[in-house]
Amino acid sequence: MDDRRFRWALGVFGGLLAVTWWRPPFPAEQAMHHSLTVAGLVVLILVHRRRRLPFSSYALILIFLGLHSVAARWMYSFVPYDDWTRALFGTSLSEAAGWERNHFDRLVHLAYGLCFGPVVLGFLRGRWAPLIAVEVVLSTSALYELFEWGIALTLAPADAEAYNGQQGDMWDAHKDMALATAGAVLGVLVTRWWQRRADLASVCSDEASSKPAG
Repeated sequence: MDDRRFRWALGVFGGLLAVTWWRPPFPAEQAMHHSLTVAGLVVLILVHRRRRLPFSSYALILIFLGLHSVAARWMYSFVPYDDWTRALFGTSLSEAAGWERNHFDRLVHLAYGLCFGPVVLGFLRGRWAPLIAVEVVLSTSALYELFEWGIALTLAPADAEAYNGQQGDMWDAHKDMALATAGAVLGVLVTRWWQRRADLASVCSDEASSKPAG
């Protein structure tokens, strides 16, 4: 059953990925962004073969990769969510919130922490597990920003700006890391609350079943 659900989840993600490649407006840049997508999928499949994770972990990882795939189609900076909300609700999200930049990249970095914090926590044990899970998200976020900076150094200034998606914000990398960390804290807290709730329910169920009838 887990294998079937895993294959279905991969199939849904594959369908979304194919849709994002339909007449891409920025094919070269999209391909660059998807280099990490391919690496992530390979790691995910290898982990699945060697160690079965809860389906929720696979779902969280694929949700994040799905958001990344949508963002990569428009180089993060040009995701037309204002057009989508205008078509659905008659007003743009940026107008309603007073935004002056495209914030889809912020959403993806927040989602990274929300999705991967609980996944990392599942590999850990001990009282320091929640803190370590958050630190792993923070450190990998920093490594990604360094990787992005290294790629940008090989590009022309205009191409580097487009690839990084800074949109003129000199603190863009810091805000991205802060959002990923905040997402990890929230994701880990919710996961721990859910685990303790499930443990309490299990204990109550065991106590109820152990009581003599009548």
